[in-house]
Amino acid sequence: MPAGLQKLPGLRVEVEEVIFMPHLDAPDDRPYPFVYFISIINDSSETVAIRARKWILRDLQGELVVIEGRGVVGEMPELQAGERFSYNSYHVIASNSEATGSFFGLNAKGEGIRVSIPPFNLVVPKDS
Repeated sequence: MPAGLQKLPGLRVEVEEVIFMPHLDAPDDRPYPFVYFISIINDSSETVAIRARKWILRDLQGELVVIEGRGVVGEMPELQAGERFSYNSYHVIASNSEATGSFFGLNAKGEGIRVSIPPFNLVVPKDS
């Protein structure tokens, strides 16, 4: 874990659903769109503010795509103890891939925190 960031016990991420959505727009070089549903759950006793995210997608050939940015789907959620922030977004891929990453933020004391996104697979159906 990078210096200055801590893992906050009770702060976790759940990947609730991953759905292949062939009707969504996708570029020719990454023609397979997947929508995913995620929740950031604060079961800690502290307030946390999520400020950034980093996604890492790796396909079967080992090619990496890294996506970093501020916030989460245009928001910077603040989660009190016991709250959750749920959202959906999407990735477009060229072939079967694994997605993982982290959310970054601050606790109530202003200390940097990181919570991992559990890895999940994006598997293109055989008939696609």
